[in-house]
Amino acid sequence: MIKNDLFLRALNGETVNRPPVWMMRQAGRYLPEFMALRDKYDFFTRCQTPELAAEITVQPIRRFAPDAAILFSDILVVPQAMGIEVLMKESVGPFLPNPIRTQADVDRVFVPDATESLGYVLEGIKQTKVLLQDEIPLIGFAGSPWTIFCYAVEGRGSKSFDQAKGFCFTNPAAAHELLQKITDTTIDYLKAKVAAGVNAVQIFDSWGGMLSPTDYQEFSWQYINQIVEALAPLTKVIVFGKGCWFALQEMGRSKASALGVDWTCSPRNARYLSGGNITLQGNFDPSRLLSPIPTIKAMVKQMIDEFGKDKYIVNLGHGILPNIPIEHAGAFIEAVKEYGN
Repeated sequence: MIKNDLFLRALNGETVNRPPVWMMRQAGRYLPEFMALRDKYDFFTRCQTPELAAEITVQPIRRFAPDAAILFSDILVVPQAMGIEVLMKESVGPFLPNPIRTQADVDRVFVPDATESLGYVLEGIKQTKVLLQDEIPLIGFAGSPWTIFCYAVEGRGSKSFDQAKGFCFTNPAAAHELLQKITDTTIDYLKAKVAAGVNAVQIFDSWGGMLSPTDYQEFSWQYINQIVEALAPLTKVIVFGKGCWFALQEMGRSKASALGVDWTCSPRNARYLSGGNITLQGNFDPSRLLSPIPTIKAMVKQMIDEFGKDKYIVNLGHGILPNIPIEHAGAFIEAVKEYGN
């Protein structure tokens, strides 16, 4: 049994004394202990070494004691497992030297056996669970098919992902074939994560907001929903679509247990658009963690007041930034724990 199950109770929609709190990218580059490991091991070595992934996962837990841990990994381990080469370049970020641009490229992409090709992630989960000692839940995650597709076609990060969108609009049959392969791999991967011991999963649709509402339905949501339908009988599923406020109504009717929202959507609008019954997660602007600590604490309290303490998980509206002072990250979590006292 999980000793602190506040996060799971919020996902169930139960009445709580205060909302749970964790931070996207909490196991990461703003922590000096993370930077020490980064200086010794390259990015994918950290992802692919279970002992390192487990250690990095629990670093913020030791420091801040949030209500949930999220496994240290990366969404791009999925395309790697599908035969797509992915590098992490200094000052560039993700770089795919052979982007998918033709039907022949799509044909070369395969759907792997996740337990074999991504076994190091599953071992990382098991080792993380040992370190956590059932104190708090562990979240597993994957990128949305559309977000993985964006990197696979564009070949790197982008402000607009014009190549990825252009591929969808000029060669929709090939685009849908690739999206389906990513979806099938992701379902297999997340099911394996649940079997390995995660207590919930989150789907990150980081680039969903690049699409119009109509195109979002065709090229993103229908694939996310396949994942939700496949995983909901097994675990709690959180869907986070950055910039996807326009899809909250449809998302709210899905089998997802919670929906993440970014800072561009107010709590009131998020509740209204999602139908008012589903648990919401978010939506503090990560840059706001640069504000003075008293301001952070006041804003967190106001945010909880506006969302309401029930059916709500406090989080950032996207991943924590590398230049956030540790004391400010700590103040964000403290403010939630102090709520109602």
